[in-house]
Amino acid sequence: MEDYEELLGTLLEKLSPSSSNAAKITNSAATTTTASNDQTIPVGISNRHIHLSQDALDKLFGTGFQLTKLKDLSQPGQYASKECVMICGPKGMINKVRILGPVRPQTQVEILQGDSFKLGVKGVLRLSGDLSGTPGITIIGPKGSLEIPEGVIVAKRHIHMLPEEAARFGVTNGESVAIKFDGPRGGTLTDVIIRAKANSGLEVHIDTEEANALGVTPGTKIKIIKSEN
Repeated sequence: MEDYEELLGTLLEKLSPSSSNAAKITNSAATTTTASNDQTIPVGISNRHIHLSQDALDKLFGTGFQLTKLKDLSQPGQYASKECVMICGPKGMINKVRILGPVRPQTQVEILQGDSFKLGVKGVLRLSGDLSGTPGITIIGPKGSLEIPEGVIVAKRHIHMLPEEAARFGVTNGESVAIKFDGPRGGTLTDVIIRAKANSGLEVHIDTEEANALGVTPGTKIKIIKSEN
């Protein structure tokens, strides 16, 4: 009987709410610690694409046209649309260039370095939004066309993160760092710019040319290493 009562007491103790809550708290703390110590960053690979102003969208697709969301992107509120356009330079054109939403104050065309030779447009390396002095291009849609005087860039590689994540990684907004890729074609990319802003999703952005050269696939994770320069 005494053994039975001792066993029953032990069982009740293990099933008590306080023990259960303690276990949950311990597991939660372990998960939080693991997350806070994780120094890896997922990699996003970008192909050529375009961001349109509402005025440009009206001229290309008709007044009041609204983009149709195809899928959400890693950055909060941004998405790939079903709509595409053609871009034309002095030497050639590229069809089916995907439009990313939502609309922006200024139209921006992001091409690959190799596209600059096909289009006959200089491939200027810039961060998104830094468009002053960049080349222009002609854009053709189903309902019209327009020529923008500037706005064509080759996107400079960068890392999106929240300010608190920047503190965790020991970096600051605008800082240039290096990132290393493992694998049989792996290597190091330098001059990767930190973009630490509110409402950001943690992700490294490189383009398809860089990804192909290093054998990088979607879902790859990297760690930041400080640039030597």
